[in-house]
Amino acid sequence: MSEVSTTVSTICQALNARIVAGEFNTGGKLPSERALSEQFSTTRITLQEALGQLEAQGVIYRQVRRGWFISPPRLVYNPLQRSHFHAMAQQQGRDAHTQVIDSGHVQADAALARRLELPEGAEVYRIRRLRFIDGRAVLYCEHYLNPAYFAGILDADLTQSLTSLYAERYGIRYGRVRFDMLPTLLPQEAATMLKVTYGSPSLFITRVNRDQHDRVIDCDLEYWRYDALHIDVEAVANDEG
Repeated sequence: MSEVSTTVSTICQALNARIVAGEFNTGGKLPSERALSEQFSTTRITLQEALGQLEAQGVIYRQVRRGWFISPPRLVYNPLQRSHFHAMAQQQGRDAHTQVIDSGHVQADAALARRLELPEGAEVYRIRRLRFIDGRAVLYCEHYLNPAYFAGILDADLTQSLTSLYAERYGIRYGRVRFDMLPTLLPQEAATMLKVTYGSPSLFITRVNRDQHDRVIDCDLEYWRYDALHIDVEAVANDEG
C-alpha cells in the first residue's frame, strides 16, 4: 500500500471514529478542508480523497459552497407499502416537508406518453417538488398526471400528500403500481435543487400508478440522494415454489 493510500485510510478511520464518538452532532458541519488538512498535517488533495471515501460510504455528505456535513440516518423505504412520503417519515420519527418548485402543463414525450398510455404530444400536468427530511433536501421529484382525472388540481395546495389529495378531492385511490429503480448520476436540475455536485450518484425511481379502477393516473420520476435512502423489502413466500 502506498504512503498516500495509508494516509487516506488513517484519515478516514480517525474522522469516522470522531463522528461515532459524537464529537460532531448528527447533521452538523465538519471543520473546513483547510482546518482538517492542518489537523492531519496533510495536503488538501489527500484530505479530499479521504472525504470522498467517507462520502461514498454515506458517512458524510457535501453541499455545494457550504462544506461537509455528517449524514443523518437513512430513511427506510419499502416500495411495496403504499405509505406516502410524509407518513413514512413520521413513522420513523423524522421531520418531513415538501417544497413546490413549479406546476403547469407540458406535452408528453414518447417515453412519458407510453408510460401514461396517452398519445405522444398529449398535454399532461407536471408538478415538480423538492422533499426534505430533517431539513435536508433528499428527493427531487417530477409528477406527471393525466389531466382527465384531476381537473383543477394545479390550484390546490401541492405541498400536501398527493395520495391524500387524490382521495379527498377526487375519490381516487392507488391500485397497482410499477416501479423501476436504477442507480444513475444526477442531472443538472436535480443536482442544483438538492445542492450537490452535478453528476453525483443517485437512485432514480420511476413509478407508474394505477387507480382502483386500474386506470393509469400518473407517473413519478424520483431522484433520491444515494446516501438518504435504505431500500428494505420483505417478500411473501410463494407456495408454488
